[in-house]
Amino acid sequence: MTLGQIIKAQFENLPIVPQDCGGQTYIVTGANTGLGLECARHFVRLGASHVILASRSLSKGEAAVKSIEASTGRKGVAEVWQLDLTSYDSVRAFAKRVEELERVDAVVQNAGVAMGVWTEAEGNETTITVNVISTFLLAMLLLPKLRAQKAKWGIVPRMTIVSSGRGVVAQFAEGKEEDVFEALNTKNEMTMRDRYPVSKLIELLGVRAMAADLPLPQSGVIINSLSPGICKTQLNRNSPFWVWLQIEIMRLLVARTAEQGSRTLLHAAVVGEEGHGKFLTDCEIKEDWLAGSENLRSKELQDKVWKQLCEKLEKIEPGCVTRAMDIK
Repeated sequence: MTLGQIIKAQFENLPIVPQDCGGQTYIVTGANTGLGLECARHFVRLGASHVILASRSLSKGEAAVKSIEASTGRKGVAEVWQLDLTSYDSVRAFAKRVEELERVDAVVQNAGVAMGVWTEAEGNETTITVNVISTFLLAMLLLPKLRAQKAKWGIVPRMTIVSSGRGVVAQFAEGKEEDVFEALNTKNEMTMRDRYPVSKLIELLGVRAMAADLPLPQSGVIINSLSPGICKTQLNRNSPFWVWLQIEIMRLLVARTAEQGSRTLLHAAVVGEEGHGKFLTDCEIKEDWLAGSENLRSKELQDKVWKQLCEKLEKIEPGCVTRAMDIK
């Protein structure tokens, strides 16, 4: 995929897929603003029975619900649940609530951060905690619920993780170290320039590995990742000024609106079996989009990162990986 092709795609009018979400239940994280909010709005407008907006701030989540109700005319469908990915306890509590739901058709893991300076949450650098560890912890905790949906409802649920094309350009010097996550947790302000792309790269590697370990015929869950493209959102609000300025100029020239970008999330949440384990962007499967990354071509790196991530998750919540990945 050339730069010219990527820029051209930014100006395409993306389709709204699906056309009907009647009777279905969706969970969208990071749904109080930007892509998540617009994705949730689409689900409600398209007739979903229940749409859960996961938000760190309940007040902002409630404001998002009111916005959705006002624009769609549908009340009692959207509901805000608190989810703070800087807290493993919050992830556990959220997953516990999901277990009580009658039905779940798709989980769209959209929440993420792009930190400009080194901060820590749960003993790790915040970007890694939020974008990687908590994201995959939530995936592991919810997979047993999703896998039960086929037998109960005869449906094939989706687990989609919103990544980014910036994962392709990650340098990922930490990937060369014996303990990747220990290296990622070595405080160094210089590495923060690469930290967001690295977190997105690990998401891409993790989704590939998770999908490979959970073949669709056995798991009954379609797992994928996507890039929404360059969009007008608040993602870079924590970036240093010079990074913020560069991104804002780029957005001014080529960015999609949050509504346009959210259509890529919709597509990933309903894509067919051919999308299992794949990377999606522009409402299409575009595995070739990742071909320029040496890191993404390395099966050895993928296996190492996945093994160490699973070990980390097992220490946080013993048994979560074993239960999620059991396909016997």
